[in-house]
Amino acid sequence: MTFLFRSGSLREKLRAILQATYTHSWNLSRFVFIYKGLCTLQAHLQGQTHQAHSFLAACLGGILVFRENNNINSQINMYLTSRALFALCRLGLEKGYIPEPRWNVFPAYTGLVWGIVLWLFEYHRHTLQPSLQSSMTYLYKDSNEWHGISDFLIYNKSRPSK
Repeated sequence: MTFLFRSGSLREKLRAILQATYTHSWNLSRFVFIYKGLCTLQAHLQGQTHQAHSFLAACLGGILVFRENNNINSQINMYLTSRALFALCRLGLEKGYIPEPRWNVFPAYTGLVWGIVLWLFEYHRHTLQPSLQSSMTYLYKDSNEWHGISDFLIYNKSRPSK
């Protein structure tokens, strides 16, 4: 994604990739250490483990490690949000809180997601996360102009008028 949608030299792009990789791995390693430490501490203090231990440890770890609103933390949280919502729906079905659908709801879900995101892109673009805005601009706006095969193979960006 950095090569496609980020401007700058090859060196700047590689530096950005290495910095993002470092930040991502450093944050995850700190979170794991805090989470596991807090779970162990709670189990030791109470003499047994409880479901609330993992929730509380993760809440505190999340606040301590991922509290800064930056691109890396934002991407991680968006990824986790989508996975958690899917898992909560599955849990709701499993526990009987949500009735089992009589038909395949995935096509309706897919249509709704794509409808919402493209409506937001076309009419409220500023509300979308910057990397999503950039990707969608490339796909749905920059693709309106064609300069040759390099647009497809390298990057299709509107060229300034001469």
